[in-house]
Amino acid sequence: MKGIIAFILVFGIIVLVHEFGHYFFAKRAGILVREFSIGMGPKLFWHRSHGTTYTIRILPLGGYVRMAGAADDEDEIEPGTMATLVLNDAGVVTSINTSDKVTNVNGVPLQVSKSDLEKELWVEGYENGDESVVKRYPVDHDATIIEHDGTEVQIAPLNVQFQSASLGRRMLTNFGGPLNNFLLGIITFIIIAFVNGGAPNNSQTMIAQIEPGMPAAQAGFKAKDVVQTVDGQRVGDITDFSKHLQNKAGKTVKIQVLRNGQTKTLTVKPVARTVDKKQVTQIGVAVTGGLDTSFTAKLKYGFTETWYIITHILQILGSFFTGGFSLNKLGGPVAIYQASSQAASFGWLSVVTMMASLSVNLGLMNLLPIPALDGGKLLLNVVEAVRGKPISEEKEGVITLIGFGLLLLLMIAVTWNDFQRLFTH
Repeated sequence: MKGIIAFILVFGIIVLVHEFGHYFFAKRAGILVREFSIGMGPKLFWHRSHGTTYTIRILPLGGYVRMAGAADDEDEIEPGTMATLVLNDAGVVTSINTSDKVTNVNGVPLQVSKSDLEKELWVEGYENGDESVVKRYPVDHDATIIEHDGTEVQIAPLNVQFQSASLGRRMLTNFGGPLNNFLLGIITFIIIAFVNGGAPNNSQTMIAQIEPGMPAAQAGFKAKDVVQTVDGQRVGDITDFSKHLQNKAGKTVKIQVLRNGQTKTLTVKPVARTVDKKQVTQIGVAVTGGLDTSFTAKLKYGFTETWYIITHILQILGSFFTGGFSLNKLGGPVAIYQASSQAASFGWLSVVTMMASLSVNLGLMNLLPIPALDGGKLLLNVVEAVRGKPISEEKEGVITLIGFGLLLLLMIAVTWNDFQRLFTH
């Protein structure tokens, strides 16, 4: 159960943050955001404010932003549709109800024959079933339309559509989603550093765990001791620590540690052990990098860890070209669920850490120049800048459809591969 909750929270938050990035820049670009949805599927609740309809839907998995004029936005009223028009005192339509789930008692019933809700803003048809006369009504620029599922959204005239914004603002709107994912990663990693009391410092060696009954436990080592010297030799990273202990099994070794700001010298006798058919010298501790507790280091960690994840993902993507394509290098919803379940078993901090990593991952993957992804849209923006004019809507629609189809096939393949790995290991 914890795994399911963790999966819903992690996936939902990173997708919502992504969509809010598009929403934020679209609003500032003068693009009408017709709907901002939390969740998917049938709606549970909706509220309109400043031209945007905010909905909460039944499936708590992410959400979406519906921008006027975008590829997934439609506002055409099919001929023959029965609608109810709400008019103001000047006889101008302020609302068009095409849903049988909402009743307008004082509205004008109209069987729509034609409509133009983008350019000239009018709707015409047969009023009260009288097919002898076609009546045309002007439509207000900010009129609303109640769609078949009962959701009321604002109509989308050309001047508030996505393509009407400047190229630069459209590029910012497309980039806004990935940008927000990167920001979520940076901010979350900073919070994690503050909660942990510092940022990882790989130039130090810190005691993480102590094995009972081993020399370190007998000598009085404690977790979070930072190793400074071994027999007077300075210790930097974990490799230094291991190197200074080698060949000292059975000998008395003095190890200087920093504990709560105070320096202590502990005496220990390492023992020899065989690990993977190799003899190694151990004192019975698990070590990790130290912690830099400075305020600057905690802030810096948000950026350095985010950059580390980005470079690591880029290396994996690069390996597709140098080492061959492999589905085992990719993970879909099943892999995310597995990771969420594992993280949940280690506590909320592990879940938050995973969320930050996945957010950066989502942001970067969305910037790949693949049609249907934000990176593909940005590529079309660049092509438009070079050509001096946008690609036709028909061609862009075909390109997006092909890209979406390829992504769908890849997702099916990745998910199937995830299931195979789940049941064969």
